Amino acid sequence: MRIALHTSVRPDRIDEYEAAHREVPAELTAAIRAAGVHEWTIWRSGTELFHLLECEDYGRLLAELEHLPVNIAWQARMGELLDVVHDYSADGAQAGLPAVWQL
Repeated sequence: MRIALHTSVRPDRIDEYEAAHREVPAELTAAIRAAGVHEWTIWRSGTELFHLLECEDYGRLLAELEHLPVNIAWQARMGELLDVVHDYSADGAQAGLPAVWQL
């Protein structure tokens, strides 16, 4: 399944956000892959972030990462950098952006 998400980085924290993503903990990326993610790309336009995930089951991904200490630490770090923090885990697989058009 493909899931698209939208978040915003704080204008004064863009460099930190990008630096953090150059150093995503190997334990976290391994856990994300083990939870069924095949690909995850984030694009930035100004402060707007657009994520596209290719995964087996988005709800399962969230459930498997929810209590993982490395993910909890990562989410806390992202919470300091993101402008508006959305709890995607509360929305489950319905958290993604609705598709408007596809070719």
